[in-house]
Formats: sequence, C-alpha cells, structure tokens
Amino acid sequence: MDMYLKFPGGKKVDADYKGFIIKTDQPERQGGEGSAPEPFSLFLASIATCTGIYVLDFCQHRNLSTEGLEMVLRTEKNKEKRMIEKINIEITLPKNFPKNYENAILKTAGLCAVKKHLEMPPLIDIFINK
Repeated sequence: MDMYLKFPGGKKVDADYKGFIIKTDQPERQGGEGSAPEPFSLFLASIATCTGIYVLDFCQHRNLSTEGLEMVLRTEKNKEKRMIEKINIEITLPKNFPKNYENAILKTAGLCAVKKHLEMPPLIDIFINK
C-alpha cells in the first residue's frame, strides 16, 4: 500500500491515496492558509470515523434505526507534555435503541482498526531514498 505526498505550496501537504487527494494545511497562526484540516485533525478524524463505521454497521446489520444516532469525539490534553492523553468517544443512541444491545455496540465500537493500531503501534521507519 503506497501513499504519495505532494507539496502544492505554502504549508500544504497533500496525500495521493487510491485515487483520492487528501489535502492538509496549517492554520494561519502557524504560517498556513487554513484551507484544509491539519494532519493531526485528520488523525483524530480517522479514529472517530473508524469508530463510527463500526457503530453504523452494527445498527445496519440488525436493521436498527440510525435516526438520532450521534457521536462526539472529545480529547483531554496533558498541558505539561502538550499531548492528548485521553480520547473520549460519546455515542448517543436512537430513542428506541434496544437496551440489550448497548454493551454489544460498545464492544463493536472498540474494534476500530485505527484504535487497535494505537494499542499496538507499528514501527515507523523514516529514511532517505538514494
């Protein structure tokens, strides 16, 4: 699986992956134009959307209504280290969601592949191609 990076100007970095261009930029306060999400925002979005697809699939496979289904990702930051130390994902279930499925949907949400990769992170090797 290859992802190719391009540098279209300013503080923008685009990733070309499977025919999709994923655009990033830095906020104005960091010299960018703020024209696209920062890479770290995409990291958080990947956790949220990955969890979301598991929750959505759970409901769809059981023909459960998703009307009113909502999710919110919130972070808690360590001010000294200036890094996120906890990610909370809150699921608001539809009004008539069966009580007997609540534990199962939480377990399913935890199967997110992005979350699993954070629990057992891959080695990242950065090198110069000569």
